[in-house]
Amino acid sequence: MIVPVLSASDAAAWDSVARTQYRIPSRVLMEAAGRAAAPVLLGEVPEAAVRGALIVAGAGNNGGDGWVLARALHAAGIPVWVSALDPKTDDAVDNRALARVDGVRELSRGEPWPAVAVVVDALLGTGAVGPARGDVLAMVERVATHGAPIVALDGPTGLDLSSGEVHGPIHARLCITFGGPRRGHLLAREWCGRIVVVDIGLPAPDPAWPVLVTDHWAADRLPALAPSMHKGDRGRVVVVGGAAGMTGAVLHAARAALAAGAGLVRLVAAEETIAAARATLPDVVTVASGLGAELEPAVGDAIDWADALVVGPGLGREPARGAFLAALLARRALPTVVDADALALFQGQADRPTVFTPHLGEFRSLAGDTLADEAANDRWSAVGKAALKLRGTVLLKGVPTVIADLRGPILVVASGNPGLATGGSGDLLAGFIGAFLARGVAPPEAAALGAHALGRAAEHGARLWTARSLRPADVLAALADVWRAWSDVRPHGPPVLAVLDAPETA
Repeated sequence: MIVPVLSASDAAAWDSVARTQYRIPSRVLMEAAGRAAAPVLLGEVPEAAVRGALIVAGAGNNGGDGWVLARALHAAGIPVWVSALDPKTDDAVDNRALARVDGVRELSRGEPWPAVAVVVDALLGTGAVGPARGDVLAMVERVATHGAPIVALDGPTGLDLSSGEVHGPIHARLCITFGGPRRGHLLAREWCGRIVVVDIGLPAPDPAWPVLVTDHWAADRLPALAPSMHKGDRGRVVVVGGAAGMTGAVLHAARAALAAGAGLVRLVAAEETIAAARATLPDVVTVASGLGAELEPAVGDAIDWADALVVGPGLGREPARGAFLAALLARRALPTVVDADALALFQGQADRPTVFTPHLGEFRSLAGDTLADEAANDRWSAVGKAALKLRGTVLLKGVPTVIADLRGPILVVASGNPGLATGGSGDLLAGFIGAFLARGVAPPEAAALGAHALGRAAEHGARLWTARSLRPADVLAALADVWRAWSDVRPHGPPVLAVLDAPETA
């Protein structure tokens, strides 16, 4: 169940390997794509079975997919019309001919379009770049103003499916794509609606390509619980931060570590934060610290006791904190999450299993201006280079979240919604990752598990309380639904490989 995340060049290479190495004719792939799209379309817009569909087909192979879809709907007795540009590829020409033989209704360029339940954008495929022009522009403007919901094959015309650059004007309700989501889908979610990835019989993807983190992927890697476990077996996490005046962040991280399954959590923080923890969070053991260059004996003991360390939430960035971080890391090389303020204080390279969790601004101070500028255009490449530079796992938060390590494929997390764009969400993520590291999960997988659990909990929470009102406590409250769902993950069923629901924005 490995679902790759593809650039345009990756998609073209996969198609080429299928045709040349595995001898799968391009006509077979086109037939599979169009026919796989039919049940997905009807599942999303069931009224199309009665009111019909209009397919707007371009001149290339994306248009050919549209002609196949038209044939599939027509064969099932569903009203369908096609308005198309003259095809220019052999496969598209042949599929238009087959559709005509089958009796699919074709509209001339100037004819009015019928009032249907759905319009299918099959004008341009994955390789298209730049704004639509000429006849394609005229067609896409008619699609955008038709009024019916829009289903896009591959992606909405005007969206660069590699870079995520948007030229408009189509907002799709549903995108049906083939083999794996494109990078542009994940970078421009508001233009794509629901994204459904379908199987068309392509060979196994290149293992070097980025991998989409799905519920199946996560459920397979979630540390199991055993009936005979005691609290020490479930992982011991030390969370460090919480300078005076910055109490909330470290408490969020500690709560998150417990919610993600850690058996024991110790909190190292300033006295003010410790007082708040004793009043509101009785589940943790507390250790007061001046957060200075000299570690108190109790702080050293906490590090010696732990299976994993989370450092940074609410730590502060004054010079004394840099000396404190250096002393903390020198004490013992245990698996570590470097988060929040610790990202600005960290120097050198990781000397232990380490997960760095920056957002784009923190990424600049951590990895440097050159990689930060690159990340604004290609976060996949930049995060991979940052992991090599820092000798650790780098999780770049955002839409999507991208995780790279020294080895293995890049992991991509596309779950979540704008409800996570609030203070405290990153602290929850750090706590989740710390809990998984404490159970012995490898850093890249722990990072991906934490990010996907956070995103899925936000999705559950938004359905209960709306994305607009979502707060960290709501995300933690919804987390139980995630664990229950992952305990019994079932396939979507052929031809569907993966589904990404449109993020809640209400």
